Amino acid sequence: METLQHKQMTTATRQEVLGLYRRIFRLARKWQAASGQMEDTIKEKQYILNEARTLFQKNKNLTDTDLIKQCIDECTARIEIGLHYQIPYPRPIHLPPMGLTPLRGRGLRSQEKLRKFSKPVYLKSHDEVS
Repeated sequence: METLQHKQMTTATRQEVLGLYRRIFRLARKWQAASGQMEDTIKEKQYILNEARTLFQKNKNLTDTDLIKQCIDECTARIEIGLHYQIPYPRPIHLPPMGLTPLRGRGLRSQEKLRKFSKPVYLKSHDEVS
């Protein structure tokens, strides 16, 4: 019974991922740059397509449902942010070095760890790809 439920969950997850992939390609087809310039529109469309192909290819062999869910959440967040701000590129975050308050001590390692945990969901895979 449990394997059947797991298989159905995998099928549902697969459908969700494929739906997101199609949604991104439809979005790229209809994309218009905020500047209104044709060369910007072409460059941004190409960025959307390349980014989608790269990230989906990188994550195609994931089997852990929690990691798949994180990737789906990141993809959805990037789509919504891109549509809202009319920019396809992930919005950067600006944290000053040593700007996060550590639990104890002020070591560089604890700052790096806090920085990693404070990264928004839509930027989780950005540094790995670019």
